[in-house]
Amino acid sequence: MITIAVEDPIAADIVALLEAHLAFAHEVTPPDHVHALDVEALRGPQITFCTARDHGVLLGVGALRDLGGGRGEIKSMHTAAAARGRGVGRQLVAHLLDIARAQTMRWVGLETGTYEAFAPARSLYASMGFEECPPFDEYRDNPYSVCMSLRLTN
Repeated sequence: MITIAVEDPIAADIVALLEAHLAFAHEVTPPDHVHALDVEALRGPQITFCTARDHGVLLGVGALRDLGGGRGEIKSMHTAAAARGRGVGRQLVAHLLDIARAQTMRWVGLETGTYEAFAPARSLYASMGFEECPPFDEYRDNPYSVCMSLRLTN
């Protein structure tokens, strides 16, 4: 049974998974185009950081950043390699969208990569109603990133 909860990202197992997430991002994306957040950034006041666990075993992580003005951004989505194919990412995104609605956000965006390694992420987001959109906030149009967004109804 998967349990999703808000946690502080400083626990050792979380740090290890976030390090794997950053390593993956740097492995498949040019350095100037990696937008993944580190542990300290994920502890910021505008971030709600969540974990997915099965009987205490960390399966995945994800965060919601409050951009202000009724807008949010999904950040740092990563599922442990051993847990892929179990619907962890889908459950995390659904939970983060519930948090966004509870915080009266009307729009949620995200940025992900364009390389084949990011195809499962793009497919997941599209299956949950996200559509490609122009770059927002600090993102700029480039061949390595795609932005996606979803309008929320409360």
